[in-house]
Amino acid sequence: MPTMQTSQSITQKLANPTRFMDLSGRLLPWITVASAGIIAYAMYLVFFVAPPDYQQGQTVKIMYIHVPSAWLGMMAYALIAISSFGLLVFRHPLADVSAKAAAPIGAAFTLLALLTGSLWGKPMWGTYWVWDARLTSVLLLFFLYLGLMALRSSIEDEALAAKLTAVLALVGVILLPIIKFSVDWWNTLHQPSTGLTTTVHASIRVPLLISAFGFSLLFFAMHMKAMRNEILRRRVKALRMAEVERAQSNSPPGNPSVSGDIRARAAQAGE
Repeated sequence: MPTMQTSQSITQKLANPTRFMDLSGRLLPWITVASAGIIAYAMYLVFFVAPPDYQQGQTVKIMYIHVPSAWLGMMAYALIAISSFGLLVFRHPLADVSAKAAAPIGAAFTLLALLTGSLWGKPMWGTYWVWDARLTSVLLLFFLYLGLMALRSSIEDEALAAKLTAVLALVGVILLPIIKFSVDWWNTLHQPSTGLTTTVHASIRVPLLISAFGFSLLFFAMHMKAMRNEILRRRVKALRMAEVERAQSNSPPGNPSVSGDIRARAAQAGE
């Protein structure tokens, strides 16, 4: 019983936007500085310590950006799916904020994974692009990100937009196992899983893991900042709506010019 009460208390605290703003405001500078420092150290290892691959040569250095980007593109979508589930099932007040904030960041990392993969593919495969299962499924993931953002922006009712994008996000989560296991299920040019901890030499493995950790911290910093911005945007919108309603309630009856003027000023402020 005490454990259940403690869990509920923690959940209630995490669900409070004010507490989130306070906690994130304290953590964000530290996470940002840590991510910048770790990424800088990883890049030092990549360009000045890690040796070229015996087959790929200096081209292997693209992987230090490509692999973390691909990982974060998938992780961001998993976060969106979890947040969408939290919105539809538990009505968590920060769930939609989290999903909305993660979408453009995940799209950016997915695009970066596609671009760096193409740069790596040209010297390795002789072409920038092939329609194999792994590349095509990652491209579909990028389009899914764009679809989520487009669907949300096309609906004026934010509550309805949140629910519809949450449903689409949960349907689209099927792409994640397809991306993960595509190299095992189909014959593709893309290399299968390398068994990072067993088959990759430590001189390459360690900088790659440090780079992935640094980029993960960068993602969390960007996501936290985007969530803070979204919470502030919603607060400003609520305040504007409250001011408009207050002005309308105080205006003389039968005077539509006053309420119309208020709406015009509110719309101008929101541009």
